[in-house]
Amino acid sequence: MPHLYAIAIGSNRPHGRHGRPQQVVEAAIARLDEEFGLFDAAPIVLNPAHGPAGRDFANSVALVESDLQPPELLNRLKAIERDFGRRPGRRWGPRVLDLDIALWSGGAFRSRRLTVPHPQLAKRSFVLDPLAAIAPNWKIGPLAVRHLAARLARKPPRG
Repeated sequence: MPHLYAIAIGSNRPHGRHGRPQQVVEAAIARLDEEFGLFDAAPIVLNPAHGPAGRDFANSVALVESDLQPPELLNRLKAIERDFGRRPGRRWGPRVLDLDIALWSGGAFRSRRLTVPHPQLAKRSFVLDPLAAIAPNWKIGPLAVRHLAARLARKPPRG
């Protein structure tokens, strides 16, 4: 039986073929549709960069169906990143494409390389807001995505 995955998508560097970060995210969504079967995708939003990434990000979330288990799906996502020109680099640095497993229908998963739900998910409006647009009732622990997004929106900005 296929699993439903929420894939967080981000880009803050242009790509030679796909163009600006927003078009990179659009191309990544199309690629996820080709490889896995797209269930839904959130609108693309522009967000300020966090940490040393420098440039603003284009972000979205796609819901895909796959028979793969989380480690195998992660390997496929990393291969897509490489196909888009992502190279190993410093953490939080600029990137052509970033694909992360935010959630999956199998519940919690933990290995040396991967933790699902993503450990920082409840603190990331750039993932929660798009996810709330397409899967507002998906539970993360006792709370639905829409509740976590609303809670995060009420927090005062850090300065």
